[in-house]
Amino acid sequence: MTKVKHAASSLKRRKKVLKAVKGQRGARSKLLRTAKEAVRKSMISNYIDRKRKKSDFRSLWISRITAACKQEDISYSKFIAGLKKARIDLNRKILADIAANDSSGFKEIVKKVKA
Repeated sequence: MTKVKHAASSLKRRKKVLKAVKGQRGARSKLLRTAKEAVRKSMISNYIDRKRKKSDFRSLWISRITAACKQEDISYSKFIAGLKKARIDLNRKILADIAANDSSGFKEIVKKVKA
């Protein structure tokens, strides 16, 4: 029997890792051990940032709604409380979009909230 060397599979694995770290500086893009480390760390950051992205967008929407509320002489907290009292079920993403693109529509919502 001939000796089986796993050259094809190990080269494929190495190629996959090095392709993932393409563009990194120094040894991270050349050496397999440091490249694996870089891939592992980047995957962790990737996961964390996917979660952080949701928080970042929510704070952006809130700041847009706050700016529109200030123009209508109502605070953000009173506006949100009024929405709940008036049973208007619009999420912050939609409210921010309305505030940015349709000021007359936002004014109508504020009128309902104040009433």
